[in-house]
Amino acid sequence: MTVERGVRLMGGIVVLLSLTLAHFVSLYWLWLTVFVGLNLLQSAFTNWCPAMSILRAMGLKDVNCSPTL
Repeated sequence: MTVERGVRLMGGIVVLLSLTLAHFVSLYWLWLTVFVGLNLLQSAFTNWCPAMSILRAMGLKDVNCSPTL
């Protein structure tokens, strides 16, 4: 798995978890969904988010975009 796929996976899990917590516990958990959405939005422009550092520290590699011939 690559860092980019890991970020998508982590974002999806946190969004679903926060929606579940908002439904069963408190609507304030929706702020976590807002936080994840804003992080994903800014990472689209900067190509960096805090989750990328965590995933790299866990040993995931970046996508190799060099063409193979």
